[in-house]
Amino acid sequence: MWEYQKILQYPINIKTPNAKFAQIVTSQYGGPDGELGASLRYLSQRFSMPYPEIQGILTDIGTEELGHLEMVGSIVYQLTRNLTPEEIKKSGFDAYFVDHTTGVYPASSAGVPFTAAYIQSTGDVIADLHEDLAAEQKARKTYDNILRLVDDPDVCDAIKFLRAREIVHYQRFGEALRIATDKMQSKNFYAFNPSFDKVIKK
Repeated sequence: MWEYQKILQYPINIKTPNAKFAQIVTSQYGGPDGELGASLRYLSQRFSMPYPEIQGILTDIGTEELGHLEMVGSIVYQLTRNLTPEEIKKSGFDAYFVDHTTGVYPASSAGVPFTAAYIQSTGDVIADLHEDLAAEQKARKTYDNILRLVDDPDVCDAIKFLRAREIVHYQRFGEALRIATDKMQSKNFYAFNPSFDKVIKK
């Protein structure tokens, strides 16, 4: 059960709309390494996670990713509010505008709609946690690229906060992986059991 607080995790106050920047940032809303995929990935994986401590980590981070989705959506919305048709055409935002006006829609910066194919939930502890570690690094990489392309300090301030949280999540999933490997019985974990290959070959 969650308690929703009607404030953003970090304030978003963008003074200058810019549709080109919105198009760039929207990848972290519904792109392949964005916040929507992250929240769905972790909140789905937690159901089959056998260890309560790691279930808690997945729930905590998955919930926070929903908050980050809200932040990115706020950035995109504030960057596109009150744009004139001329500004929309000049920025290349017109293709998006035709389908969505200035509604916040889950898609990549290239316009590819969100798909559940971006995420994985295998039910395998080790596979899922490695997926999560990689996902956090890919999200961090996307934020790095956004910071290379966007020079609005109001946008960059929020993006830097989100980037920092990806690093914290990566560290927490590293802790989760250590917990899992400590708890798993050797007969069920190939890395610690040389006879595992013999079982697979039978």
